[in-house]
Parts: sequence; C-alpha cells; structure tokens
Amino acid sequence: MSEWVAGFHAVRAALDSGTASEVCLLSERRDARSRELETRCRNLGIALRRVSKQELEALNLGVHQGVAARLAAGREVGDEGALESLLDELSEPALLLILEGLTDPRNLGACMRSAEAAGAHAVVVPRSRTAPLTPAARKVASGAAERLPLIVVANLARTLRWLEQRGIQRVGLAGEGEAMLWSLDLRGGCALLLGAEDTGLRRLTLDHCDEVARLPMSGEAESLNVSVAAGIALFEAVRQRQPG
Repeated sequence: MSEWVAGFHAVRAALDSGTASEVCLLSERRDARSRELETRCRNLGIALRRVSKQELEALNLGVHQGVAARLAAGREVGDEGALESLLDELSEPALLLILEGLTDPRNLGACMRSAEAAGAHAVVVPRSRTAPLTPAARKVASGAAERLPLIVVANLARTLRWLEQRGIQRVGLAGEGEAMLWSLDLRGGCALLLGAEDTGLRRLTLDHCDEVARLPMSGEAESLNVSVAAGIALFEAVRQRQPG
C-alpha cells in the first residue's frame, strides 16, 4: 500500500529528501505556492498530476491544503545500531529526545518538529506502545520526519544503560521531580526523557535516569502536552549550550 503525505510543508520535505515519487495538486489551485511546487517538480523530474478535490479526499489524509505526495518508500527508521553509529559520528555533545508511551501519531509528529527545531540529533522511542510514523504524524512534523532520525529500540531500559556507558546524562521529566529543569547542567551529552501526559514515564524508566526534573506548574493543569514540554526542555538545553 502506498504511503502519502499531505500539506505544503510535508510535500516540500519529501521533495527535498528525494522520497517523493509523485505529487498530486488540486486542479483549482493556481496560486504562487502551487506554481512554485510545479516548478520544483519539473526541475526534479517528479510527476505532478492535477486532481479533483474528491480524488484528494479519497486518500484520507485529513487537512491536505490541496496537495499530497506519494512516497517512493516509507521512511526507514533506525535501530540500536543506527543510534550507535550516529553517536560515533558526532563532533559535539549529543542531544537526544526519548519518548515513552506516545500513542497519538500527532504528538509524535509535534515532538519531532520541536526536536529538529532545537537541533536534537535524534528522537528515540521504544518499539512497544508507540505510535507509528503515519501520514498524520508526518504532516504535523512539517518536514522534520523526513530530516531527523527516528530510532526505534527493542528494549528502552537496555538502551538507557548503554547510554550511561557512553557518558550521556539521562534526564527524565516528571511532576515528582525534585529539581527544576534549568537547575541542571545540560551542556554535555544529554538525553531528555518524556512520557505521555496521561501516563508519564514508567517507574523502571525513571529508575534508569540520572536526574528527574520538573517544570513549574502555576495553574490548575496537572501537566502539559508532551510536545509542549519537550519543546521547553529541548530549548533549555539549547539555551545552556549557547556561547557565553
């Protein structure tokens, strides 16, 4: 079964990454963005078809903005070996985002978007109880799913022990954390761990963290959406890593 992405950001990312095999554009769209897309496809030698609204909606891609791209192959996800190779090649302290228990593809996509914007090197998720990288996730990621490595590991606890051996600090975010996140030193190799807002991180996962930190919550809400919390945590690490 073919995999599709929809929306201008996701389609441009598919063209940039070379994974688009065909683009479908709504017949009525004749605006500047559509003309630019037509030119890109022509220059890249990618087939572009003008289609009806009914044809686009039959793909069941949600809000499509009048454009969709068929992927030549599903984006390959990495495994433990890919993570090891990635870390071996880094010339700067690693910044990883580790997510546990995310079952909503849109949350996965939003977290990948935040991670790429912050310059994280990869997003790591366990194989079980994790949403797949669906077209909905790709759309929310706005192209990050095509550029940022997604690493799927068989055993998260084992991966966390291995990261410890690599000298990477493991920082879990949880409401019960004693330290405020910004009181920690995040300038070295660091993995930030977050769980879904309804379940949080498992106790076993927390036990494998070097630090458990929290964000201040002033209102009545007990937790933030995981993608919001991930963005805050990632950019705190970015802030600390800035020169001076």
